[in-house]
Amino acid sequence: MKTLIHPTAVIHPNSELHSTVQVGAYAVIGAHVKVGPETIIGAHAVLEGPCEIGARNQIFTGAAIGMEPQDLKFVGEPTWVKIGDNNLIREYVTINRATGAGQATIIGHNNLLMAYVHVAHNCIIEDSVIIANSVALAGHVHIESSARLSGVLGVHQFVHIGRQAMVGGMARIDRDVPPYMLVEGNPGRIRTLNLVGLKRSGMETSDLQLLRKAFRILYRSNLTFKEALEQLESLGDTEHLQNLRRFLLLSQMPGRRGLIPGKGKSGGSDD
Repeated sequence: MKTLIHPTAVIHPNSELHSTVQVGAYAVIGAHVKVGPETIIGAHAVLEGPCEIGARNQIFTGAAIGMEPQDLKFVGEPTWVKIGDNNLIREYVTINRATGAGQATIIGHNNLLMAYVHVAHNCIIEDSVIIANSVALAGHVHIESSARLSGVLGVHQFVHIGRQAMVGGMARIDRDVPPYMLVEGNPGRIRTLNLVGLKRSGMETSDLQLLRKAFRILYRSNLTFKEALEQLESLGDTEHLQNLRRFLLLSQMPGRRGLIPGKGKSGGSDD
């Protein structure tokens, strides 16, 4: 145990660290922090509780995890940060606890959060998400698995970003981004399918062709939202089409931000 923890680290006696956890110089770990096996905590990182961190994570220099939310509604109620396994949390990332008694800010598994990413209260990041440098997520943002966010962009509170979506750098994201789409610009607009990401994921050609058709129905036709959903129904009932329709419908529910618009019929390409 002593050989894995630098002598300058400050660790609260009520914290729970697995015997294989490594802690770097001048790191600070507060009470009610639980860290799983083989996780590495870098120099000058600060972890406050309540906070649960799983196995084989690597938390780099200066990261600050589990601090109180930057939310005036927070009045000291017990809330959490919960982080899964195999995440890379790079330099000076900040991940705040949730607002609302018993609520949690949640990071799943196998994610990469690059330097200076901010994850605000009540955010949910699922699995295999990559978020590039200097991205700011406001409160209650939900990012589904395998999404990609490029650098230096902001995401408005309560926005949802769908599975395998791609957001270009320096974009402003103020509404929901459907699965499989590529968004860029300020204000952000849907430009095309995330074709490069979908091909790299190993998606079957038949599924990709159906998503191409779905994109044209949604963003290259003059159909109303209701008419477009009806057209999507006619394409079939594959897993990807089901996921897309589910997301589109949920985006219209109370508390959601609605859908980010397309570029327009005359611009962009779906090839």
